Amino acid sequence: MPGFELENFIPYLLNRAAEKSSREFQAVYKQEYGMLRTEWRIVFHLGRYGEMTAREICSRGALHKTKVSRAVSALEEKRFLARKRSETDRREEYLSLTRQGKSVFRKLENSAREYQERFAGNFTQDEFRILTNALKKLTE
Repeated sequence: MPGFELENFIPYLLNRAAEKSSREFQAVYKQEYGMLRTEWRIVFHLGRYGEMTAREICSRGALHKTKVSRAVSALEEKRFLARKRSETDRREEYLSLTRQGKSVFRKLENSAREYQERFAGNFTQDEFRILTNALKKLTE
């Protein structure tokens, strides 16, 4: 009976693939805008879905609230997002992209599209469709 092979262990493979692809795309948002991973994810959520609370971003993006809190502060310093206090709950803030943040989002969205096309080039169309569907199934 063969021994356990870490190289074929699904969580290990998924983690390595995620880290590799994240690092490759990181070069774009870190170099161009000085953003960290959580920051660009917040920009993408706000750009895609509009005004949201930090709690909604945490839930939708499976992000830790401490990381989101730090990233929101950093994005506010960079003038990429604005906060607006809730009129009904003073503890809650609504986050939205500023004009500058929307511009950054559009540019990053194009970069993400280009990265996705290059990444997909490593696979046949069927392989890429299967990979995408399998990953979506895993996240449900």
